[in-house]
Amino acid sequence: MPLTIKDVDRFEATRPRLEAIAYRLLGSASEAEDAVQETFLRWQAADVERIEVPEAWLTKVLTNLCLSQLTSARARRETYVGQWLPEPLLDGDPLLGPADTAEQRESVSYAVLTLMERLSPNERAVYVLREAFDYPHREIAEILDITEAAGQQIFHRAKKRIADGKIRAEVDEAAARRVVEEFLAAATSGKTEPLVRLLTADAISIGDGGGKVPARAKPFEGALAVAKFMRGLFKPAPSKRALAGGSPEVYVTTANGGPAVVAVIDGRVIGVMCLEVTTEGITAFYNQVNPDKLERATEVWAAADHGEPLFRAF
Repeated sequence: MPLTIKDVDRFEATRPRLEAIAYRLLGSASEAEDAVQETFLRWQAADVERIEVPEAWLTKVLTNLCLSQLTSARARRETYVGQWLPEPLLDGDPLLGPADTAEQRESVSYAVLTLMERLSPNERAVYVLREAFDYPHREIAEILDITEAAGQQIFHRAKKRIADGKIRAEVDEAAARRVVEEFLAAATSGKTEPLVRLLTADAISIGDGGGKVPARAKPFEGALAVAKFMRGLFKPAPSKRALAGGSPEVYVTTANGGPAVVAVIDGRVIGVMCLEVTTEGITAFYNQVNPDKLERATEVWAAADHGEPLFRAF
């Protein structure tokens, strides 16, 4: 039986929530949208009149589609060129979902999305559904076909693994922006020492070029190594302009709810650097330069006015 307008409206009412769940589970906007579209096709093929709680049914279908995707993604990432990082979402992207609570904001932060890569698919699903969307353990158990007790154990294990990876307190948005601007001033000064002072001793820089844009296969680790890399990254050179296709405009903005640096050429986002800024200094740089993971960022960027760039790089 074809869907009625009412049935379509029921699905569309849940779409934003489904997309936000899928992005947190998969770390990819395009894969999240594909999972939600497949969920719609399952809804279209179902006898919807017999579905008592549409949101619960749709969440279960979506979550299990994402679990299958996560399992196959792990195999694909074994052959991924270089480091794999999530797809960043710029401020204002609807895929970020609700940000009413600290748990919701943290669950979509770039640092936590990266940490969630350490979790098993089931751990990730339980963590996202409970921490970010406050699903009761009983409903999570029904969604994943596990016992409620097992779901609680999985959640506590996943939460501990995430907490162990985030041992420092982050600063507020205004303070983080000031630190990022100081970082950019230091990075373009050509000197290493001012950069080192802004970093924690165990700072790390990870880059994802996907084999399409040069990015180091291994992270830079330690304040001095990261500072030297950043100094070199912002050092002007004709070869860099040739590789990038121009001289990028550099902006300080927000991505995944945290401080970020965005590089733009002719309206096209060519790089998003998400920074983890703590009370002790900058502890991590996540540099996304894979063009496949920046298409959505370019679309979102084009839809808003960002004023004048801080400077032009290279």
